[in-house]
Amino acid sequence: MTHSLQHHAEILQDRYALKLAARLSAGAQELPHDLSERLRVARLQAVSHRKVARVTRARLASHASSNGSTATLSFGDEGWNLWSRLASALPLLTLVVGLVTINVVQNDNRADEVAEVDAALLTDDLPPAAYTDSGFIQFLKTAGHPSAPE
Repeated sequence: MTHSLQHHAEILQDRYALKLAARLSAGAQELPHDLSERLRVARLQAVSHRKVARVTRARLASHASSNGSTATLSFGDEGWNLWSRLASALPLLTLVVGLVTINVVQNDNRADEVAEVDAALLTDDLPPAAYTDSGFIQFLKTAGHPSAPE
């Protein structure tokens, strides 16, 4: 609804500008040449400023959602100083540090588990090759040994 009202207001502004320009052009024929050239240059500048304003307004309207709020992600110059940019990068830096810390802790835990298994195998009465022998596992199952796997 507001979009159609804005569009209607722009149409009315454009019509008024065309009527005003026609009226000024009609009276400009009676002016001296140097004054008419200055007016022509001023008109060109005004039209160029109007085009810039329209493009800016169109960009803002394209980012607006239907309820009037905006949600944009842009990395243009928004007047952010150095501290604002650093503060916006802080969550990413925290995430990277956290992931590296998790990786280091997990690697240490894995190394501790492997060292514990190696120590248990090396201090056991049986040689490590006995655990890979399928006949030994069968012997443990049939003999009813207390350390037999189930």
